[in-house]
Amino acid sequence: MKNQLQIALIPLKYKLVTGSILLSFFLIISCDRPVCESDNDIFNTYDPNTKIYKDELVKQLKLVDNDQLRYWLKSYDDNDGIESIYFYIQGDNLCAILHLTMIHWDKLERVREKKGGDRRGAEFTKLTFDIYQDSLKTEFIYKNYDSLID
Repeated sequence: MKNQLQIALIPLKYKLVTGSILLSFFLIISCDRPVCESDNDIFNTYDPNTKIYKDELVKQLKLVDNDQLRYWLKSYDDNDGIESIYFYIQGDNLCAILHLTMIHWDKLERVREKKGGDRRGAEFTKLTFDIYQDSLKTEFIYKNYDSLID
């Protein structure tokens, strides 16, 4: 009787293991940002920290519904003491990289401490920033965000 019970439980055991593996895979995949490809020549040609790229991003941001935008942490950068964070920005037909200059680190102290390492790929909701633009440069300056989805 014991052997029959063990034999009967074997398929159930494999179903549970297979189900757990599939669920884990689904959860990992569902947390990633959606794949997007830009058809914007400027975004595809220039570096995100160049003025031409940033000017184009300002132009595109004026055309989109901000409520449709989503942001994922791409990387941290420290260029001669000027710290910045790069975010993937997507939504409403926009697919680009946002280069944020960091003047303060409110709510992002851990990102700064870890140089983005343990939050890379995390989604930030309702990311807000100021835009400073003149003939010499365009800058996006971090203000705040609502929550972090890790």
